[in-house]
Amino acid sequence: MPQTAPSQTNQRIDGKRLWDSLMSFAEIGATPKGGVRRLTLTDVDKRGRDRFKAECEALGLTVRVDEIGNMFARRPGRDPNRAPVLFGSHLDSQPSGGKFDGALGVLAGLEVMRSLNDLGITTEAPLELINWTDEEGSRFGHSLMGSGVWTGVYALDKVYGLTDLEGTTVATALDEIGYRGSERATPFAADAYFELHIEQGPFLEREDKQIGIVTGAQAQVWYDLVVTGQDSHAGTTPPSTRKDALVCAARIIDLVDRIMRARGEDGRGTVGQLQVFPNSRNVVPGEVRFSAEFRHPSADEVTRMDEAFQPEARRLAEACGVQLGLSVLFRIPAQPFDPSCVDLVRQGAQKLGYATREIVSGAGHDAVYVARHVPTAMIFTPCKDGLSHNEAESIKPEEAEAGCQVLFEAVVARANRSL
Repeated sequence: MPQTAPSQTNQRIDGKRLWDSLMSFAEIGATPKGGVRRLTLTDVDKRGRDRFKAECEALGLTVRVDEIGNMFARRPGRDPNRAPVLFGSHLDSQPSGGKFDGALGVLAGLEVMRSLNDLGITTEAPLELINWTDEEGSRFGHSLMGSGVWTGVYALDKVYGLTDLEGTTVATALDEIGYRGSERATPFAADAYFELHIEQGPFLEREDKQIGIVTGAQAQVWYDLVVTGQDSHAGTTPPSTRKDALVCAARIIDLVDRIMRARGEDGRGTVGQLQVFPNSRNVVPGEVRFSAEFRHPSADEVTRMDEAFQPEARRLAEACGVQLGLSVLFRIPAQPFDPSCVDLVRQGAQKLGYATREIVSGAGHDAVYVARHVPTAMIFTPCKDGLSHNEAESIKPEEAEAGCQVLFEAVVARANRSL
């Protein structure tokens, strides 16, 4: 008879070790204001990847890398024929990011592996901890890049050809840091996927809840816009002959904000990237390139936001006497998570006595794409003032520990379930 896995009663992760790991890892790419800058596929990202790989191998995990740089660290199960339970997140950051966005999910996963070793537990199914490539999208312009290629949302060849602002391609960047792996970046049979993440919003802290039970992610639509006017002298060009690209862009940016606010607290609309040409203080701008996006829990509402935005943006451009190039970068439908996996998160939190609330993710996460192929759930922890994508991003040690403990419970329960 195969040995039965021990009961989960009183099986605890090491909260101090997790916190020490988070603080130590935050030294890789540390910024003067207390955040991190670990742009994907840079030398700093390589340092983080190398550390992650070394720590996984020190635990006896087998690490493999696929052709887009996603890293998978496998712990064998008692039954090698069972599909693995996956969990993880990402180690790359925004240009001025915080210590916890992404890193919490990966390093908490590492703590789950350490704790299983400490407790002498062998799960029935194998476990795999994942570091996804370029979740943030801040260098090459495509967020969820590694998980997007893995799930077939993005074509590998197209992604290889994406460039950063210096003209470096994804393929070149992977080769430069030595993380273009040999394994194909395609889905393999997996039993479930769990992702722990900070909320990146205010609700858990505001309501004094320790754990967010994430039921799904909201719909999104992203755009690239180019306004083309005419460069001209700031001192000699009268209003009647100006073709000011920046004025038009400003009016479209205001439109994004108005469409968002018309949806109340559930609406999201953002312009986060703006390039002005020729960017000289005494020249009327002739070209502006910028991003725009809308998000909402309802896919129908995102469609209505899109239908309100595109024709009105073109009308504003016409009124300004400029040309507008507007393209949809991508659409992400609302993504519900797997009820059985979500319920394991709920059960784990209840067992541990944590205060919870159900929540729809306002941010995109690798879990959103993975959920198209693998039963998926997410766990949120609070973050101070709901602030993220900022060097001041902050959580408490006990919040990290609570999230990691719920992750442990959900992963082990799933891996030991009866088939």
